[in-house]
Amino acid sequence: MSLYETSIRVKHECPYREISERYPDLTIREWPLSDCQVLEITAETTPTDELLDDINQIGTVLHESEDDNGYHVVTQSCLCSLDQSIIDRFEEHNCLYQSPTIYRQGWEHYTVVAFDSEDIRELLGDLRADREIELLSKTSISETQIPHSMLAPANQLFEDITDRQLAALQLALERGYYEQPRKTSLRDLAEQTAVARSTYEEHLRKAENKLLTNAGQFLRLVTATSTADPLEVDKTGQTEQPAD
Repeated sequence: MSLYETSIRVKHECPYREISERYPDLTIREWPLSDCQVLEITAETTPTDELLDDINQIGTVLHESEDDNGYHVVTQSCLCSLDQSIIDRFEEHNCLYQSPTIYRQGWEHYTVVAFDSEDIRELLGDLRADREIELLSKTSISETQIPHSMLAPANQLFEDITDRQLAALQLALERGYYEQPRKTSLRDLAEQTAVARSTYEEHLRKAENKLLTNAGQFLRLVTATSTADPLEVDKTGQTEQPAD
C-alpha cells in the first residue's frame, strides 16, 4: 500500500494569512490545539511598531527574542472565529492533516497524507470550488519511508481525555510508573492525591485507553507500509491443530 504526501497553498479570509501578506518577510507557523492555537512568528528584520501591535492583538505572547538571526515570538491565540472548515475537509476526504500550518506572503501552506491518490484529487477539487488553491507537490512515499512530519497533533492524541484523567496520566509518568522496573505503585500514586485508589486507577485506565485509541490511526498509518511480521501474528492462524 502506498502513501501520498501532498503540499498545497490556499488563500481565503484569515487573520494570520492577512498579517503574512502585509509583512512579506514574516513566517507564521500554527499548531492548532483543542481550544486555541500556538503560533511561532519569525522575521528576518527588526519588527516595526505596527507589526508588534498586530502580534499583540492576535494572542498572548509566551516568548519573545531578537538577535542577529532576526525576530522570534511565540504566542497563544484563541481566535474562535477562525475558519476550521479546511481541516474538516481533509478528514472528509480521508486525508491526514500534518501540522503546522505555515503562513507566508499571503498564502496558507498545508501538508496532508493519504492512502489513495484519488482521495487527494477529490480533496483538491472540493477546495477549488470556493477558494484559491495551488498544488505545490505530491509525493509517493515508498515502503521504507515515513515522513518526518508524521507526528500526531496533540489535540487529536488527547481528544476526549478529561482534565482529571490527564492529571492522573501525568502523575504516573512523572513518578516513573511506566519505567522498567516501575519506580512506584498505584497505591503510592493515589496517596499523593485527594482521591481514593480505585478512583485514581479509574482515571488512569480511562486515560490510557483513550490515548491508545486516539493514537491508533497514526499507528496504522506508520505500519501500513511495512510487510514485516516481527511477532509472527500471521503464522498463528496457519499452525495446524492436533487431531482429536
